[in-house]
Amino acid sequence: MLTFIGLGLYDERSITVEGREALRAADRAYAEFYTSEPLGATVEDLEAAHGTDIEVRDRAGVERDPGDILDAAETGDVAFLTAGDTMIATTHVDLRLRAHERGIDTRLIHGVTARTAASSLTGLQNYRFGKATTLPFPWAHGADGLPASVTGTIDDNRERGLHTVVYLDIKVDEEAASRRRERVAGGEWLDGDDHTYMTADVAADLLADVYPDLVGVVVARAGSPEPLVAAGTMTELADRAFGEPLHLLVIPGDCHLLEADALVELADADRDALDIA
Repeated sequence: MLTFIGLGLYDERSITVEGREALRAADRAYAEFYTSEPLGATVEDLEAAHGTDIEVRDRAGVERDPGDILDAAETGDVAFLTAGDTMIATTHVDLRLRAHERGIDTRLIHGVTARTAASSLTGLQNYRFGKATTLPFPWAHGADGLPASVTGTIDDNRERGLHTVVYLDIKVDEEAASRRRERVAGGEWLDGDDHTYMTADVAADLLADVYPDLVGVVVARAGSPEPLVAAGTMTELADRAFGEPLHLLVIPGDCHLLEADALVELADADRDALDIA
């Protein structure tokens, strides 16, 4: 049996009760944190909380060489852990299909995602969100200006009156990741870690080149005891600091009156700058 378990958004307590029970009952546990990671807990925190050893795999160890994971799942119960919800990254779908090809049973135990948390924290209704997009670092996509995938998604959603989640780029130094599998909370996460996170002020600065007066809502550290939600134009957000990651941006579309009330109250938005349906 191969069980995919979402760890939730922040620390060792964010997992569901069902996920915790499955993890503690597993014979082997693997994890990947290159797509995202629980920033409020180290691997050691997770191991201590759940009484199990966790082997963290890099991208190659999941995408190209998952043989030992599948071998273990053929003869025992294996847990495969990710931050947030499971199956959000196509890598994990591929691993599940490989298991099925070998006749291995699989199951999914879900966790809270950044997208649903963003809806809850901002007060924007989940069914009024359109397609999401990811804003890459300029040096990562190699083109001048914003990628068409970003502007096209934002423009299409705005034309339809829908909200947009903009995920912010995370880059992993694979060699560093293989040497160092844990993070120290409060450490030099931007310069000294094997992960480099785009922050919301950097994202807003990039978006301001095309959308200077467009209202965005920063959601920082969703799932933590003290998440931050802050609204402003892209130009305004580019001049602010929002603390440690993870960050994402929400671009409101046409707001219901209740949604507008929520953004004013919860994110200190300027009501006059919002598009109210």
